Amino acid sequence: MPNTNINANKNTGENLAGQAAHAATDVKDKAKDAASTVADKARDMAGQATDKARDIAGDVGRKAGDAVGAAGHGLRSAAEAIRGHSPDSGMLGTASSRVADALDRGGRYLEEEKLSGMAEDVTDLVRRYPIPAILVGFGLGFFVARTVSRG
Repeated sequence: MPNTNINANKNTGENLAGQAAHAATDVKDKAKDAASTVADKARDMAGQATDKARDIAGDVGRKAGDAVGAAGHGLRSAAEAIRGHSPDSGMLGTASSRVADALDRGGRYLEEEKLSGMAEDVTDLVRRYPIPAILVGFGLGFFVARTVSRG
């Protein structure tokens, strides 16, 4: 008889061990599923954030380009105002005409090229003249540092 109790206890122990192993496997599988779900949601949120940032950057770029175009239009309007109010002849008339022409060319450039065209032009200029570009960069950096340190 005692042998039967030992076998019963052994079977009960094996059953409990099997149930515990099964429960542990279930918990492990559920944890994997939860981690996978969290990772998927994080990936989706990161993708949405990236898309939103890209949209905002595009909007900012378009608005900046529009602002540059508007500044160009303003320069051209100023050129017309100078032409309308300057004398037709003499030294003052010649100087006014040259200033108006320069404003008109600058305004037309800003309207047509906007920021993207200006960036390409600056890049080409730096490629063509790298040493002067570096020197201008140092000079501007020095000027900004002096201005900020005084303030």
